[in-house]
Parts: sequence; structure tokens; C-alpha cells
Amino acid sequence: MSIRFATTARRGMAAAAVAVSLALGVAGCSSGDDKSGDAPASASKDSGSKPDAQTGESEEPLAELKGEDGLLLQITSADRDSGGFVTVSGDIKNDGDESVRVPVRTQGNETEILRHGASLGGATLVDSASKKRYYVLRDTEGRPLTTTDMPRIKAGESIPVFMQFPAPPQSTSEVSFQLPTFASATIKISG
Repeated sequence: MSIRFATTARRGMAAAAVAVSLALGVAGCSSGDDKSGDAPASASKDSGSKPDAQTGESEEPLAELKGEDGLLLQITSADRDSGGFVTVSGDIKNDGDESVRVPVRTQGNETEILRHGASLGGATLVDSASKKRYYVLRDTEGRPLTTTDMPRIKAGESIPVFMQFPAPPQSTSEVSFQLPTFASATIKISG
């Protein structure tokens, strides 16, 4: 992978990651149960942030997951692609009163992902019906196909994020989304 791709992926450019993902032969899925253990807070669909007045966004999020230190993950889409993957996109907003960083634990505990720095590499999709857990895809050098190197988020501000996973079977339209330090939530996959 080139440095240019890594820089693009770090900025959350899902389009660049899509092109690389199509070339991947890596499918990061394994069987697992639906236990998380990393969800200290509960998911909420009606509490949390209102749409950003500057961008004029009024799209209802698929889910809002509360995290530590006033962080809120708003998932706005989970799109299935014909290339065999699902891209989950959204924003992490700081609903607290002070600037905070996304916790390091969101990168998970897999050695391969830890070598590449801060990321959302610990995210998983759980298909309870098939009893399978899908992990964030990685490029050929082991970097997770997700937002990386997230800046400190000022109070009231948000940053766009994305994560890419192998796609569950076409018959699966709902999965549980899990990210360490955030609550888990059921999301619908479109496409």
C-alpha cells in the first residue's frame, strides 16, 4: 500500500478504501458469540446530539452509541457493496464540556492492528442468526480499513468516521455493531 492511500484512509475517505477493498482477498470473519463486555453505557436513539446547524444535516442516524467522556458515535449508514463488504459511516461527537480524544481501547487488542496506531480497529459486526462476528478489514500490510489518527475533539464538535467489514450473507439485514468503550446497537444494512 502506498503512503498516499494511508493518508487518504486516515482522513476517512471511504472511496479510496473501497478501491483497495475490492482488491483484497482478506475476509476477517470468524465465529463468535454476541457477548461484548466492552459496553459500559447504553445505546440511545432519542438522546444525544441534534443535527449540525452549519451543515444543515437532518438525516436521522441509524443508531447513537454513548461512549466515555461525553463521546457519542452517530452511525448514519451501513452500506453493502457488490464487492463483498459493508461500510459503516458516521460521526463521533464530543457532547462533553472539555476537549477529549477517542479512547485508545477503540483500536481493540489484536497485535496486527495495534502496530499501526490509533484507529477504530476494534469494531465488530455480530450476526446473531448465523452466530458470526465480522472484524474490520485490513489492507495487505495489516492496517485496518477504518478512520485512524483521530484528533482531539473540542466540546460540541464532531469528526467523520468509517469502518469496513466483510459483508454478512445477503439474507442478513440487521447486525449488532460493537466498538470498545461505546454501547452496542443493532443497525440495518442497506443494499
